[in-house]
Amino acid sequence: MNQQKLWRIAFVMLAVFSLASCSSNDSEQEKPFTVCPEEQIKFFACETSGETRGATAVIDTLFTEDDIEWFNVSTREIRFKKQGELLYMKLKKNYHKEGLEFRLGENVLFEVSRFVSDLDSRIFYDLVLHYSTIGEDEGNPRYYLHDCYPAQFINDERTQANIKKNAPQWETFTKYLESKGKLKK
Repeated sequence: MNQQKLWRIAFVMLAVFSLASCSSNDSEQEKPFTVCPEEQIKFFACETSGETRGATAVIDTLFTEDDIEWFNVSTREIRFKKQGELLYMKLKKNYHKEGLEFRLGENVLFEVSRFVSDLDSRIFYDLVLHYSTIGEDEGNPRYYLHDCYPAQFINDERTQANIKKNAPQWETFTKYLESKGKLKK
C-alpha cells in the first residue's frame, strides 16, 4: 500500500471513532449534564404552556442561563447581567398570566406561579419571581425567587407543602447553576 492510502484509512478510522464517542450506549448509566456538544442542555424561563419544547422552539423565552450573572442560594436573589428596563418589560408582560416555567432542556424544572412586584396586593403560596425596588439601593432593582408572596405566609401549611414538593427541583436548579459557576452561597 502506498503512503497516501494509509493516511486515508487512518483519517476514516479517526472520523469513525470520533462519531462513535458521541453516540449513546444504553447499557451505560447517564451522568447529568454530560452530553455531546450538539445536544447541550440549557436552562431557560418562558411563559407556562404545558407543552414539551426546547429553548430553540420557544418564542416567548424570557431569559436563559446566559442572562443570569448569579443566584444567591441564601437570599434567593437572582442577578441578571442586564437588569435594565428591557428585562423588566419582558417579565411585566407576564404579570397577569398564569405562571412561568423554568426549564432545563426539554423538561419543566418547576413552575413559578407569578411575576410580582413590591406593590402587589395578591397572596401566593407557591414560588414567585419577585421584582423589588425597596431596599438599600432603590435605583438598583432586584429579582428574587421566593417560596411565597408576601413573605409573612412562609409558615402557612400550603406554602410549606409547596416547599416540600419543589425541593428536588430546587436541588437540581442549584446544582446546575453551580456547575455553570453562577451560584453564590
